[in-house]
Amino acid sequence: MLSAVKGLSRYHTEESLRTYLLERSQRTEDGCLVIEGYGRRRGVHQKVAGRAWAHIAAYVVLVGGYDPALDVDQTCGAADCIEPTHLRQLSRAEASRSRNQSAQCRNGHDRELDPATARYRRVCRTCNQEAQRRWREREAAEVAQARSAYGRS
Repeated sequence: MLSAVKGLSRYHTEESLRTYLLERSQRTEDGCLVIEGYGRRRGVHQKVAGRAWAHIAAYVVLVGGYDPALDVDQTCGAADCIEPTHLRQLSRAEASRSRNQSAQCRNGHDRELDPATARYRRVCRTCNQEAQRRWREREAAEVAQARSAYGRS
């Protein structure tokens, strides 16, 4: 069954992989078993044991019955959680339907609904306007610096 996991190091057995995953993980207050993979960022999917995704490897050795045609999803919403009771297998369509969008962007602005799809817009207009304003200011500063270098005002 381990051969069905893409990117998994072939040197692991089910028992060694189970031990490896549990040694690299910590229990949080909300009941999640959070793993520390090769990356240091918290809240993103982690890779372990070669180039395998930690939640997929955990599903194989901790839950069992892995079907490579289905996606492994966390019910808690934490991408780096490998708690066996939080893992489930869904089709790609079911996984994307169950995903919810937050009402604010990462900078705290309220997101707008797209009238065509009735879902939140992917890009926050306020953040985009601020980024464009910063870009125009940088460009104006570069032009002013270049003009002063040539003796123009």
